Amino acid sequence: MTEIIDELEARELISQSTDRDALRAALADGPITYYCGFDPTAPSLHIGNLVQILTLRRLQLAGNRPLALVGGATGLIGDPKMTGERKLNGRDVVAGWVERIRAQIAPLLDFEGEYAARMVNNLDWTGQLDAIAFLRDVGKYFRMTSMLAKETVQVRLASDQGLSYTEFSYQVLQANDYRELYKRYGCCLETGGNDQWGNLTAGVELIRRAEGAQVHAMTTPLITKADGTKFGKTESGTVWLDPAMTTPYAFHQFWLGADDRDVAKYLRTFTFRSAEEIAALETATREHPERREAQRALADDVTTLVHGRAATEQATAAGAALFGGGDLRALDPATVQAAVQGLPHVLPEEASPLVIDLFVGAGLEKGRGAARRTIASGGAYLNNEKLTDPDRRLAPEDLLGGRFALLRRGRKTLAVAEVGR
Repeated sequence: MTEIIDELEARELISQSTDRDALRAALADGPITYYCGFDPTAPSLHIGNLVQILTLRRLQLAGNRPLALVGGATGLIGDPKMTGERKLNGRDVVAGWVERIRAQIAPLLDFEGEYAARMVNNLDWTGQLDAIAFLRDVGKYFRMTSMLAKETVQVRLASDQGLSYTEFSYQVLQANDYRELYKRYGCCLETGGNDQWGNLTAGVELIRRAEGAQVHAMTTPLITKADGTKFGKTESGTVWLDPAMTTPYAFHQFWLGADDRDVAKYLRTFTFRSAEEIAALETATREHPERREAQRALADDVTTLVHGRAATEQATAAGAALFGGGDLRALDPATVQAAVQGLPHVLPEEASPLVIDLFVGAGLEKGRGAARRTIASGGAYLNNEKLTDPDRRLAPEDLLGGRFALLRRGRKTLAVAEVGR
């Protein structure tokens, strides 16, 4: 079972850890029980959280037992941010988000068999604590010097808004989670992102002081992009795991758009492809970058993991259909909307406008005369069908999903007309 450490290292998935040799020994004596926590501070997890879910899965596939903690208690508080105080969400809101996030994690772990995963909620034990018990039984093990030394605390204390006692106490709550899971399930490893290192080691230290036991912590590196922009963000916002918040098409397109400099790293982090497969895709990227073989493999693998094979096939079909390689009318309305979201838009005021006016309004042509010439030369398309009549008007049956009409000049210049917005 120690091979899992070698695999994680080869995939560059270990940033920091407590005693690495002791962790190897624990895995050799395994199976071990380990955990990662996910706070419901939004209605969905995002692709940064996916790194942690897949780390849980890798350790489970190596023959260990995962605990996926969805923080019904810590989600009511929120881990301090560098930028300012979090909004405190209502109990009913957080409880609803707990269930949504549990549903996102569940398909990615195995809940049956010898190494079955378990879903836990820290509200089950934190909700039973009164203030005196919390201070006497948990707080007494913490030292202010180490709590104040944490980077986020330092930054917030130096800022104009400061740091509330509520958020300052978060690290104590998370550390106590580790202690509870140690006592209840023998949990001896906590994993998380590298920005959680202080919280993880607080739990390790609490268990050492309160229980006299050695346990472990391990972090994954924060994902970065070669171009300096923030990973997991697009022009339309965060890339969520919830298909209602980021459609499977948009999700698939995010991975397809990976920079050649990043794609091998993403394949190691977000897929279960072997080192040999990834090396072959790296070679393909160097030799034929225009084919984007690595990006396609990445997009297909991650979309299938999160949304299933059918969603991947639909997203692939939508991408092909935009450029004339498939049937646009076979796409469902949500996929059509996602597929055209990033295109230049024109919003006609009348119900049946001239199509040439749509080309002009969307910026595909400079004027009606230019649009007529493009139609005459066979270079203008409506919903991937070649236009032949310069006086053609948009009709209700032209609308995809009852709302959109795809405009194309030449092979690759696209725009969309949106009616009834």
